[in-house]
Amino acid sequence: MNIFRFAGDMTHLISILVLLLKVYATKSCSGISLKTQELYGIVFLARYLDLFTDFISVYNTVMKLVFIGSSLAIVWCMRFHRVVKRSYDRDVDTFRHYFLVGGCFLLALFVHEKFSFREVFWAFSIYLEAVAILPQLILLQRSGNVDNLTGQYVLFLGAYRGFYILNWIYRYFTEDQFSRWISCVSGLVQTALYADFFYYYFISWKNNAKLKLPA
Repeated sequence: MNIFRFAGDMTHLISILVLLLKVYATKSCSGISLKTQELYGIVFLARYLDLFTDFISVYNTVMKLVFIGSSLAIVWCMRFHRVVKRSYDRDVDTFRHYFLVGGCFLLALFVHEKFSFREVFWAFSIYLEAVAILPQLILLQRSGNVDNLTGQYVLFLGAYRGFYILNWIYRYFTEDQFSRWISCVSGLVQTALYADFFYYYFISWKNNAKLKLPA
């Protein structure tokens, strides 16, 4: 493991902790897209099919369990918690995310590194993760106002993807057998999606004002 991957894992973990803090401490999921959280749940379930068959390290196994468990816990809380679910912005979170699932799965069937059950689902998870943030960004754009915890959640999530791009670049130049070009391309797509959000987040921080996205 290199420092870029470790930093990526830690910023991803922080983003999850920030989101859990918002949901469980404030008993509110206002400003959070259930569609995005469901997509992330699908991403991790599809990616970690090897969880109980291939052991790499304790760290690797724990992180997989954390990502799967936290994603499913957030989805459950937003759907079924008697207090939290009342704050869900159902009328704003209307992105048809099942189109993303279907489109990414079809793409994975045709564009993959090896045609096997696990590799196709791995490619599917990579493609889906690249666009999973879309419902969240659209929800924030529609609502206009973004509270600090939600803004920090998206910020750390973007930092996680940025560190992983550096990880893939580092591995490309240091590992002879590294060929995960699909990851690199999807990472660049995600970077483009986050760039606009980061700009407005920086402006709000600089002016010590509440984050507002253009309608």
